Amino acid sequence: MKKNSINTQDVLSMRGAGYYSERTAGARNVINEAGDMIFAALVDLPNSIALKIADYGAADGGTSQQMWDTVIRKLRDVGDMRQIEMIYTDLASNDFSTLFRMMQGMQGDPTHAYQNHFEDVFVHGCGTGFHKQLMTNESLHLGFSATAMHYVSAKPMEIPNHVHAVCADVRSKTAFGEQAAIDWQNILLARSKELVPGGRFICLNFGIDEKGRYLGNTGGKHMFDHFHKFWKALHDDGRITKDEYERATFVQYYRTIEEFCAPFNDPDSLVSRAGLVLKSSYTKLTKCPYEAAFQSAEGKMSNREYAENLIPTMRSWSETVFKTALRGRESSEISRIVDSFYQAYADEVAANPEGHAMDYVHIILDIEKTVS
Repeated sequence: MKKNSINTQDVLSMRGAGYYSERTAGARNVINEAGDMIFAALVDLPNSIALKIADYGAADGGTSQQMWDTVIRKLRDVGDMRQIEMIYTDLASNDFSTLFRMMQGMQGDPTHAYQNHFEDVFVHGCGTGFHKQLMTNESLHLGFSATAMHYVSAKPMEIPNHVHAVCADVRSKTAFGEQAAIDWQNILLARSKELVPGGRFICLNFGIDEKGRYLGNTGGKHMFDHFHKFWKALHDDGRITKDEYERATFVQYYRTIEEFCAPFNDPDSLVSRAGLVLKSSYTKLTKCPYEAAFQSAEGKMSNREYAENLIPTMRSWSETVFKTALRGRESSEISRIVDSFYQAYADEVAANPEGHAMDYVHIILDIEKTVS
């Protein structure tokens, strides 16, 4: 970690109490569509007495719950009755209490509370970031992660003229790119230690596709430019300081598919020498479900209603960035400022919804450990 960098564990968490998964339908859709890929990987695994599965960066677990329920059901339907140990991992700041309640059907929709549906399924949590090894050597059969590994382990610097590296100046973008490259190698090396020979690691990462598209920038209004516009307006109006303006830097980097694949393309890389092989990789665009619902409503949903559906899904994962930037103020004052920030965005969407959406762009990777 570079000197004076900011540890991601100190500044990051999804909004808790079920807020995140309730308002991230797009992420849930992407994960559900990966269910067949996960099932095929599990069927292809070498024989074992039990299955150990990890869901890295799982937040409250709600976005992947339906997928795991479906996959476990399919395993049982084909006669695979092995015990399953499910380990959810996230930062120590994560709302694990909500996760455990959801898995047992004590909170949210119990339809996919798979702990209630199947025998011999055991759920555990790990409150440490996925940039490190989290399990004992050669104990994991399948690792999975969705919309999580774009977070870097440390913020290498504050971006002086924007909120996100995708729109930053060359110096800032380079710093984040270097940190992301180190982190990706460390992530892969950690998984190589955890996986059994023949084990799989499947991840659905936010990234930049062949057309230059990424989350919130797929041809309509640019989400991160709007975040910056409304945050900068607070600075211009004197409501936040220059330091607070700059501290609202997302601890994220969107890698291209070339950056994701680079460690596998070099046979002498540490990743290749650790036995990891890239079985497949591709990009996937998933349209914003809130925009789709608004368009299909054919005038039955007001512009304001659409804004009140769209902005909370953005807020569920971005709010912590802006609240952290205001550390040192009274909590009530922080809430007022951040509320006004998202309200300004909602007002613009309500005034003219055209082009405002949050499409997803993922790089989907299927990785296998081939040697001990």
